[in-house]
Amino acid sequence: YLSWSRHFRTMPGQGSLDVRGFLAAVAATGYDGHLSLEVFNDQFRAGSARQVAIDGRRSLLAAQDQLGLGQPLPPRAAPLGVEFVEFAVDDAGAAELEQLFAGLGFRHAGHHVTKEVDWWRQGAINLVINRERESFAQAFWHMHGPGVCALGLRMPDAKTALARAEALLAEPFRQPVPPGQLTLPAIRGVGGSLLYFTDETSELARVWQIEFKPEAPQGATAATLVAVDHVVQSLGGGELLSWLLFYGALFAMERRALQEIADPGGLIRSQVVETADGAVRIALNASESSRTLPGRFLSEFFGAGVQHIAFASTDIFASAAQIETAGVARLPVPENYYDDLEARFGLPLAFVDRLRAHALLYDRDEGGEYLQLYTLPFAERFFFEIVERRDAYRGFGAANAPVRLAMQARAVTEAL
Repeated sequence: YLSWSRHFRTMPGQGSLDVRGFLAAVAATGYDGHLSLEVFNDQFRAGSARQVAIDGRRSLLAAQDQLGLGQPLPPRAAPLGVEFVEFAVDDAGAAELEQLFAGLGFRHAGHHVTKEVDWWRQGAINLVINRERESFAQAFWHMHGPGVCALGLRMPDAKTALARAEALLAEPFRQPVPPGQLTLPAIRGVGGSLLYFTDETSELARVWQIEFKPEAPQGATAATLVAVDHVVQSLGGGELLSWLLFYGALFAMERRALQEIADPGGLIRSQVVETADGAVRIALNASESSRTLPGRFLSEFFGAGVQHIAFASTDIFASAAQIETAGVARLPVPENYYDDLEARFGLPLAFVDRLRAHALLYDRDEGGEYLQLYTLPFAERFFFEIVERRDAYRGFGAANAPVRLAMQARAVTEAL
């Protein structure tokens, strides 16, 4: 305990101690003096002094807000869903990404009224391909290559979400907007990417109708992908605590217990922040090793960012058949995985054969079942997952992670 106390203390909101309950008890005694942070943490000493200062100030502001002390902040609200995922690419990358989206069953839904930006849609999933020159997306592309430059979160009230974020020291992002187009509230997020806010109670609810020229659907492709199930952001080893505090302070999102996942190249620390209803789930993966999957991403991408986007399917077997027909390359699964699966769960052989035929992974807990498949990485950076949650399964297939990571490491080696 002494070693933990002297080397691993964290800011309020970063650890598991009930700081709010403790401070409420202190306040009940009538104490109204100063609060300060006693930071004994080797990671903080070795990291950015500026980031530690921001985290410390943010943690105290959030703690005061929870206790109703000081100047009240705009209320902490839960995101209602992922409004969109935006990708920064060049012209060649856009053509490849569009082909991949089409293979996954997305349809081209519209082109921006003034910019080289395209909108793809399936179910409630909106994907944006941005190749506009002289834009934030192109600056992002020049720094990182193809990747996710922005996420949009649907909030109960976008202006209130922005006001709370700014009060908690998030960096706002603003850019010139032509007449007749919308200004979406935005802040800087992981790796310098953007986090936009929309809502359903203002003009922001009509962002797709105002910003894009809609395109009539071509054909009658069945939409088996219905929503963004979760987003995975890969971080440097010293960033995990900062972003846990960021999401927990700005939004009504709670975190799950930290998990350690074995990668062939080292250990990955993974922690999920999510809304109570699961409408938004963000997994934060950090690793000290440059040989793990997050480590390789950080090297290729030149920084932290979105490495992995999971789409929820209503019928993963139909989704798998669709992408197979379209020729989308999937992550292979070793044969002995299915032998082990049959032994662990006692699954019917016919069901195991269906999983094997489509390279699907499977997990089960007391709440339900979880089926997964993965695409190969796009431009050695990000990849997609398709999942089907059955009944009340709330996990992320952690038991499958070592197998998946081993196969992804093998795929990288074979590509070289």
